[in-house]
Amino acid sequence: MSAGRRSTSSGFGRLLVVVYGVFALSATVRAGYQIATKLSDAPLAYTLSALAAVVYVVATVALARDARRTATAAVLVEMVGVVVVGALSIAQPELFGRDTVWSGFGRGYGYVPLVLPMVGLWWLWRTRPERDSPGQG
Repeated sequence: MSAGRRSTSSGFGRLLVVVYGVFALSATVRAGYQIATKLSDAPLAYTLSALAAVVYVVATVALARDARRTATAAVLVEMVGVVVVGALSIAQPELFGRDTVWSGFGRGYGYVPLVLPMVGLWWLWRTRPERDSPGQG
């Protein structure tokens, strides 16, 4: 890491990695159980929960390893997912059959799934590499 660059996993980033890790673990366990025991009840909802789990795992690992591009991509996918699934689950709940992690913008998880990608994007922006100004060597 260069002198002008902060790691995505240091300072506040450690807490962020822990929160993502908790969501990765809980979403993975939940989706695994749902898919293994009752996929036919709500295949779209349970598949979306599995997708959310994968996104949380990728974001966790990428933030922990300071893999900025991968972390940014994962957090953006997460943001789009929670907004699209959240809106559709309110406008047309019959599409899903059951709640996903992202249903109702994450209301089942205290709206953390909606806030977390905003915090993640803010942190990635805040810790971005500093650009050399034109006058610097």
